[in-house]
Amino acid sequence: MTVEVNNVPGANRDEARVDGEARVAGVAECIRTAKVVAFVHTEVAPECAGRGVGSALVRSGLDETRASGLLVLATCPFFAGWIARHPEYQDLLSQSRGARFEHPRLNLHALSA
Repeated sequence: MTVEVNNVPGANRDEARVDGEARVAGVAECIRTAKVVAFVHTEVAPECAGRGVGSALVRSGLDETRASGLLVLATCPFFAGWIARHPEYQDLLSQSRGARFEHPRLNLHALSA
């Protein structure tokens, strides 16, 4: 099985197709800024699950991000989990998974006390 991933800039997503078929087997949606690519949602067609489509989408998105010199914000749980299992991509993360949100005028920690 061959998975081909193509970027669709106007749709802000990558699409995966299997074995040259016209039908989309999976998508990875993202939001691109000047410094960061936020991967927000990944979905694979049920009939293609477990066949490497999701991994191909992640690897392609991360390789493209690295080549562009940008950082990654993995808000999609699939992307975050995949990166956690592949340390060679962890240098792309714009923040660690354990980072806490800090707003300059709002102390969220005080609200939970």
